[in-house]
Amino acid sequence: MPQARPLAWLLAIALCALCLPQAARAQTGGWVEEMAAFSAEDQDRPFAEGGILFVGSSSIRLWDLQRSFPGMAILNRGFGGSQISDSIAHVDRLILRHHPRLVVFYAGDNDIASGKAPTTVAADFRTLVRRVHEALPKARIAFIGIKPSLQRWKLIENVRAANAQIRRFAETDERIAFIDVDGPMLGWNERPRADLFVEDGLHLSPKGYELWTALVRPFLE
Repeated sequence: MPQARPLAWLLAIALCALCLPQAARAQTGGWVEEMAAFSAEDQDRPFAEGGILFVGSSSIRLWDLQRSFPGMAILNRGFGGSQISDSIAHVDRLILRHHPRLVVFYAGDNDIASGKAPTTVAADFRTLVRRVHEALPKARIAFIGIKPSLQRWKLIENVRAANAQIRRFAETDERIAFIDVDGPMLGWNERPRADLFVEDGLHLSPKGYELWTALVRPFLE
């Protein structure tokens, strides 16, 4: 029995050590490596103020923006797997330091998949907008609606509920736009078109990005 207590203490210390990385990630908002890479890129290739900034999850990160929108001053700050709350946590580094005239934002996909309620997703977007407009009151923000996908089709009701709330919010401020991609991505059977996705049924194919480019372009021009 006298040896049981020291063993218990050792186990407790070991478990705490395993929890440290996760706790540190929670305190910093995570994405340490990604943010460090963005900072290094900002230092090597500063982005001029008044440009167009694309921010969000993997649908942004994987988008060849220079090919889709040639000749435009555009910066890609997508980081795959992220949620809206991650962009809030790093809003200074992702958005505010660049003083963009327009932010094109896509996230919410991973939020819904992680179990967040539509009301939470919409509230997070409102928080992001508030943080941006507190520092950059003239900046416009275009939210690309959360996409329907083959892989996450079972979540479509929550996706549409979140989109509806965000659309209503956008209608209250002329600086905010909602870009609907739901209807355009559906086929005759009212399900997502397979040709718009790569094999995983979640990420966009070149044809998917062609569609998004056509839907987003009017908001850039």
